[in-house]
Amino acid sequence: MIMANETKPQVAVVMGSSSDWETMKRACDILDQFGVAYHKQVISAHRTPELMADFAHNARKNGLKVIIAGAGGAAHLPGMIAAQTTLPVIGVPVRSHALSGWDSLLSIVQMPGGIPVATTAVGNSGATNAGLLAVQMLSAFDETLAQKLEDYRNELKEKVAESNAQLV
Repeated sequence: MIMANETKPQVAVVMGSSSDWETMKRACDILDQFGVAYHKQVISAHRTPELMADFAHNARKNGLKVIIAGAGGAAHLPGMIAAQTTLPVIGVPVRSHALSGWDSLLSIVQMPGGIPVATTAVGNSGATNAGLLAVQMLSAFDETLAQKLEDYRNELKEKVAESNAQLV
């Protein structure tokens, strides 16, 4: 499914289970906000390993530039995708019931040297930051996105100033 401006997707947002959508939609919200086309899909490292491998091996050929992968529990999806593509992979640890996302975080962040996964915080803020990281990566080659990011950061500064003014 192509979202945002309905052009060829530059980013894939994948998750290990549909239950991860509650978190991963935050990354998609950011991509929508910046007008970055993306593809979203459930791909399980454990239940659909062939699909995952096919996706990872063909990601660059399919025009993708960045992959955001969210997973909970054992959280192997980001690392297994990163092991099979040279595209940047951003891992989002999804909060789990058993260990509140600590298991997900440690699984994603502890990649062996040579196979990097940029790992964000656990949960919603991590998914938001994953979307922003993808936009930042793309902005290195896209001046329009770079300007949108500058505007976004200025809006954040203004919100802080407004919050401060309310305290006085």
